[in-house]
Amino acid sequence: MTAEEISSNQIRERLERGRQIKAQNGGYAGYGSPAFGQKSVNGELIENEKEQEIIDLIRRHHKSGKSLQQIADWLNQHGYKTKRASEWKRISVKRVLDRLYGRTPRISDIKS
Repeated sequence: MTAEEISSNQIRERLERGRQIKAQNGGYAGYGSPAFGQKSVNGELIENEKEQEIIDLIRRHHKSGKSLQQIADWLNQHGYKTKRASEWKRISVKRVLDRLYGRTPRISDIKS
């Protein structure tokens, strides 16, 4: 390794350690944007009230038996947007539900 590669590796390792320590102390380590329903304020994750309302709508529609696509369609028809101001898709709704309830297996993942 060259001196430049070693220095680059040391910087990367220090940054990673800093992120890990921040996350262990409850702070937001800054990997992309926070999950839907959260926002970062001064390095701390807090609830985003508007997004939490949308999560509650998603949860209620899901519990009523609507499909992921039906929920996405309903959100779009009523003007709700994702964190990045996009329209809702089936996979976006699934990701919100996965964070609420844990990962839901796909049909192909189920062993009989």
